[in-house]
Amino acid sequence: MSTDTSALTAHTLSDSTRELHNRWLLELTAIPTATGHEDQVIAWIDAWLADRPNLTRHNDPHGNFEIRIKDAPESEHPIYFTAHLDHPAFVVDEIESDTQIKLGFRGGVMADYFPGAKIRIHAQADGYVMGTIGEEIKTKNDAGEEVSCKPFKRYTCLLDEPSSIKVDTMATWDLPDAKIVDDEFGGMLYTNACDDLAAVAAALAAIDELARLRASGSDIGDIRVLFTLAEEVGFIGAIGASRDGFMPKGSRIIALENSRAFPESPIHGGPIVRVGDRISIFSPELTGAVAKVAERIAGGPSTPVASQKISDMPKWKWQRKLMAGGACEASVYCAYGYCSTCVCLPLGNYHNMAGLSEAQAGTHEGTPRVGCEFIGLDDYAGMVDLLVGCGMDLPSSPGFVERVEKLWVDTRFVLES
Repeated sequence: MSTDTSALTAHTLSDSTRELHNRWLLELTAIPTATGHEDQVIAWIDAWLADRPNLTRHNDPHGNFEIRIKDAPESEHPIYFTAHLDHPAFVVDEIESDTQIKLGFRGGVMADYFPGAKIRIHAQADGYVMGTIGEEIKTKNDAGEEVSCKPFKRYTCLLDEPSSIKVDTMATWDLPDAKIVDDEFGGMLYTNACDDLAAVAAALAAIDELARLRASGSDIGDIRVLFTLAEEVGFIGAIGASRDGFMPKGSRIIALENSRAFPESPIHGGPIVRVGDRISIFSPELTGAVAKVAERIAGGPSTPVASQKISDMPKWKWQRKLMAGGACEASVYCAYGYCSTCVCLPLGNYHNMAGLSEAQAGTHEGTPRVGCEFIGLDDYAGMVDLLVGCGMDLPSSPGFVERVEKLWVDTRFVLES
């Protein structure tokens, strides 16, 4: 592909297109989802695809699926944008009475947030039943010690009123309705599941724009989106797709995530080119290539070099960070021999844990409670821009060798005496 990515900036997409992308974001992130219960999100995506005959869906045996641009040339080295469809949530695993149930929690949340928490059991097609989480149900190990249940922690739950609920029903935290709140940076989205449905929205927005560009004559190659299941309990969908070789071995995979924001990786700081997680460092060549696209869009690096003033930095912001607070599917793809990296959104209230830093430090006032996750709309728009840029022209390498060779040619005279 030889499209000039410098033509793509944060201002390329129209305001109406941005508004449409924000609507998809708002709708998707409000959908209840859990590991093994991603069907409502899939139904939304299928309805979205029904209006786009230029995109095709291809399934794997595990429930993962990819989206391709119809009639785009297939290659041995397709570019994938990947995201997972689940979010930490409960699943009913035992009915004791019409007011007492037991649930397993599929995902990673501190134990402090559970006792007395209100949840919604989605036992009705058009509504839900309210309940209150009780104590954690323990089991005994071989030494006779009480430990948490495996593979999922289990909790009791008292329903607000007698109800007929079936085993395997999904339940989610009781959270306020999703909303967008204006701020000086263009707005913040507060919702129940940014992780990872905000990335799902960004992937769809990007491939929709790339399909449009191809239809208008642009040289858009083999770009695909892969949606995986069961990430929150150990990347199970991604492992299945990798073991089966669902993606060609020569693929370049850009995993999309929402990662816990820190002062050094702030919300409104732009999308993050993630060089690694707490498990591994991602493929350096691909990470560098994605960073090069970000530099071309921004017109500069992610942080000022020593000779720059902050006021001289580009307005289109991006970040390059390790993000070692969690793990993501890019590590799985790398483990199975794929070339993979990650782009993520800085996330507030990671896994719905409001006041997480205080809860971890033991300085939280009262019982920690869950809250809406939140992201910056500018970061989300930046992720879409970056993905479109990668789809238009992702370099085969970051070009660092060429840069150092030029440095050698231009400056080697200082070594000559």
